[in-house]
Amino acid sequence: MAGKVLIGVSGWRYTPWRGHFYPAGLPQWRELQHASRVFNSLELNGSFYSLQRPSSYATWAQHTPGGFVFAVKGSRYITHMLKLRNIEVALANFLASGLFELGEKLGPILWQFPPAMRFHPEVFEAFFRLLPASTHEAARIAVQRDERLQGRERLEPGRNRRIRHAVEVRHESFVTPEFIRLLRKYRIAWVVADTPRPWPLYEDVTSDFVYMRLHGSTELYNSRYTTQELERWARFIATWRDGGEPDDARLVCPVRARERGGRDVFCYFDNTDKRHAPDNARELMAMLGVTWKPEPAAA
Repeated sequence: MAGKVLIGVSGWRYTPWRGHFYPAGLPQWRELQHASRVFNSLELNGSFYSLQRPSSYATWAQHTPGGFVFAVKGSRYITHMLKLRNIEVALANFLASGLFELGEKLGPILWQFPPAMRFHPEVFEAFFRLLPASTHEAARIAVQRDERLQGRERLEPGRNRRIRHAVEVRHESFVTPEFIRLLRKYRIAWVVADTPRPWPLYEDVTSDFVYMRLHGSTELYNSRYTTQELERWARFIATWRDGGEPDDARLVCPVRARERGGRDVFCYFDNTDKRHAPDNARELMAMLGVTWKPEPAAA
């Protein structure tokens, strides 16, 4: 059975989109409502910069329709400041900060690493061991939060659901089959990150889902994707969705992923500065025949 294709944008609150993607005069508090009825998934960025509150997650869940999915960006305190060392309490705080309020709308957690951070196998394997594979596992970690979360935590996970993880790396030391094997061992997705910078751009499949971030092919966070570029990505997504792997994929590891019945594909456009992300996302949806008919929003 073919996987699901979820296409959206990274974040949703951008001034240049007002009067362009967002109708003129639309109140700011309704922007998420609007975006979540155009796209079936969005990347939630605020969680990267600081711990959010359960009330914020609850509001985001309430303002989005049934069937919608958030990808949640992991805390930069863990990835950029602690650099994955001594992170047990920080991970507990992140998991206790309100993610469970998203319920069925909780999608993959994205862990993005800084360009200067190198691959140290023992550090990353220890990190991967800590990552919860389900919401019940996450709840067992979350109870270890510290006093900063007292009175503003959410520790009840509800029905047990799988938690997926994806990693975006930006240093050439990760371009080694050893890292790909490690990702496959823990079923963590290598992020296919398109960027003009000298960051790794490879398309290895390392889990039962694929995670893409399209930052702009010629100008970081800015350039618009051409029809030809989008057609290539549409072809790749269709192949991944059907459980295969494109013959012309750029690979770190010569051993390809096993074929399967299908894979879910999460694709987010991050070329936001000149309003291109929403337009490119809608173009790609049309190419793939992805239609989004939202269920009614939660009461």
